Amino acid sequence: MALEKLRLKWEVFFEPVLNSLGNTNPSVLTWVALPIGLLGGLAIAVAPIDEFGATLLLAGALLIGISTILDGLDGPLARRNGMVTRWGDYLDHTFDRLLDGTWIVCIAVSPFVGDISFGLVVAWFTLLGSYMGTQAQAVAGTRNYRGFGRADRTIMSIVALILTGLFVFFDVASFGQFPGMFDHIEISPMSIVLIISGIGGIYTFLIRFIQANKGIKEIDQNDPLPQPSQEKTQ
Repeated sequence: MALEKLRLKWEVFFEPVLNSLGNTNPSVLTWVALPIGLLGGLAIAVAPIDEFGATLLLAGALLIGISTILDGLDGPLARRNGMVTRWGDYLDHTFDRLLDGTWIVCIAVSPFVGDISFGLVVAWFTLLGSYMGTQAQAVAGTRNYRGFGRADRTIMSIVALILTGLFVFFDVASFGQFPGMFDHIEISPMSIVLIISGIGGIYTFLIRFIQANKGIKEIDQNDPLPQPSQEKTQ
């Protein structure tokens, strides 16, 4: 959403890094970002509710940040070096979805939230919103970035992890539990970011579906697909 509009500024900010990478194959960054991101998720999932766990949360936030930076550099590097390929784009989006789901589930299964079912539902809505963007690209040839984007969700998750870790270090009192069917989940930055991600996924699905409905129908009117010939039955 908002952060997607900062892509050009992102590339300018990391210009020195792009220069230092020279003719590096951008897929190298894509592949390196994956295990770093997975390690970040693992650190979050196993973090106990103590100072060691808080350290793991901060480490997880750092690893997710590094993975996200690498993921954000592979595209600009590919365009800069004339190495844009369909496979690179496919690989990038595949790993993005893998890490998106992993981070959400790892936050949910951590003792700080402790509800894998909640995490799976949020991951489903999140991936559904992402699917609408990639499907629009597959059908219409243009990527749809409207809605609650990956950059928004990732930055909020990193902030939530840092805040939760600091709350443990400084022994901040509990904010209580959510009401109703979620009364087993403690109110914390990590649980709040899951709720926002779930609602954001639903919103993203709806707004991208509505936009695709309008845009693709316009394409169909202006450039209809060739229809297969129909054999006349006797």
